Amino acid sequence: MQITAKHRAYWNRNLGVTALLLGIWFVVTYIPAYFARELNDIVVMGFPLGFYMGAQGSLVVYLLIIWFYAGHMNRLDKEYGVDEGEID
Repeated sequence: MQITAKHRAYWNRNLGVTALLLGIWFVVTYIPAYFARELNDIVVMGFPLGFYMGAQGSLVVYLLIIWFYAGHMNRLDKEYGVDEGEID
């Protein structure tokens, strides 16, 4: 199989969004843990922010990342003609 310019464009856009979302994942996972003591001075819904981010906040962000990636890849697949069609 020969890789065309269309294939390269598709994968470049795919890798770009993947890198962006991995960057967001890294920040949400490691930055709150590193600054947990400082974040615990901030209270959100009765809980220290460091605890909240570890227990619930980061999980919500992970779900948003998955939701965004699935939608983005569906649109990208349709744009480049590699979608699998509608599921009945």
